Formats: sequence, C-alpha cells, structure tokens
Amino acid sequence: MPTIDAFVDALTLEEVGRGSYRASNISFGHAVVFGGQLLGQSIVAGLAGHEGMAVKTLHTVFARAARPDAPVEITVDPMHAGRSFASSTVTISQGDRLCTRSIVLLSADEPDLIRHGDAPARSSTPEGSAPLAEGGGAWEVRVVGGVDLSDPAAVGPAELDVWTRFVGAPEDPALDQALMAFATDGFLIGTAMRPHAGVGQAQAHVTLATGVISHTLTFHERCAAGEWLLFAHHSPYAGRGRSYGRADIFRADGQIVGSYVQDSMIRAMGDQTDLRA
Repeated sequence: MPTIDAFVDALTLEEVGRGSYRASNISFGHAVVFGGQLLGQSIVAGLAGHEGMAVKTLHTVFARAARPDAPVEITVDPMHAGRSFASSTVTISQGDRLCTRSIVLLSADEPDLIRHGDAPARSSTPEGSAPLAEGGGAWEVRVVGGVDLSDPAAVGPAELDVWTRFVGAPEDPALDQALMAFATDGFLIGTAMRPHAGVGQAQAHVTLATGVISHTLTFHERCAAGEWLLFAHHSPYAGRGRSYGRADIFRADGQIVGSYVQDSMIRAMGDQTDLRA
C-alpha cells in the first residue's frame, strides 16, 4: 500500500498551461491506473481557482483505462462561475487516449433552511472490523463482519460495509474530498458479486472482465479523510453484463457526509471485446 506522500504527490497537479495540468500515478502493482486516483485528480482540477468553494457533485464517465507508466494529462474547461455555484468539465487523457471525462459542480456553503440526514442502517466500529490487508501504508481499510471479497465461496447479501481512513493525511479541504473520492471506487463491484457462488474479486481481470463505467459522487458535509469513515454499500441490481450499486458515507458519530452511485461492467473474459479498449 502506498505512503501518504505517494497519494499527495498524485493529487498535486503540475500546471503546464492555462487550464492544463500533468500528474503522476499511484502504483498498486496493476497494469492500469486505479479509477479512484482519476476521481481524486478530477476533484483537485475542478477546484483550482475556486477558493472558498467545495465540490458538491462529481459525475465521471470512464472511457478507457490509463497506464501507470506514463503521467496523466488533465484539461479543465470552465462552464460557469458565480457566488454560489461553479462548474467545469475535466478531461483526463494520456496522449491521444481519452481516459475519463467528468462534470464537476462546486458550491459555497449557505445557512440551513431545512436539515435531515440518514443514520447507518447497521451498527459497527472500525475496532471491531477486520483489516482488509496486513502491513503498512496510508490507506487503511477494515471490513465489517470480516467479509472476504476474494473468496468465491463466501456468498452473502449484496451489501458491504467498510471503514476507511488515510493515515497521516494533511489537513486540506481539497485533499480531503479527493482522498474520499479515491476510496469510493473500489468496493461496489465486489458488493454486486457477493450473492453469486463461484464469483469473487480474485477472478477480476483473470476469468472476469470488470470495470467501472460511470461514477457519481455527492458530498453533503465536509470531513477529514484522515478520520475513520464508514462506507455502506448496496447493489440492488446486476444483470446483462452490468451491475449497479450505491453507497452512503458516514462519520464515526453517525453523521452522513456523502453518497455515491456506480455503474459497472461484469462479464466473462472473452465474451466480447472490452468496451473500454
């Protein structure tokens, strides 16, 4: 697992022109860049030049995978900017290869007129949950109930709760949102696989072709990525080579701070040419 410096380096964009940036990649030992990195970089790029605002919603379509051995190029195309809202289109590519395109909506805080918020449906604590992996690294993940997503025999409901935090994350609102976005990408495909015997994340990219197609993340409240956050996942549908999932993010005190939905591809390897190839 990478150090916090590796995460911060990938989320620190080098400006190479007006609205144009270059960024490095985080290595997880895979042949493609982890999609959460691209979500986080899109947030940082969308926030550039909008002091006092935060990302409200990020909607991203994944067109093609990025290679980890070359930097990514990021282009920001502003749509509008006002006192309460601003928005931009953010495109990430490598040379002629377009990887993702996002619409980033920013907003400024305003006083409450009404307020309510769901609480977690299931009670849990990070201390009572099982580490996803042993060893060091900044991104710490603990799985409620000790669910093993890599075990194809571990069949269960299409639900998965995980606690996550980025140990040593700097106190920076933009990095908080980017790191939270990073963590949202990794669990909904596994959640959709849970009810199906013989299917697990260990088969992904081996006997199964899997990948995120689109991802929409909404922030409700500001919070620190270095603190424990509960990601509560549910997949209400999978079929036709696709899966759909949604999740809510909660602080340890039960306050809901974000929500997201994801459409993904799950099919047998070799059934068709990868749509994103």
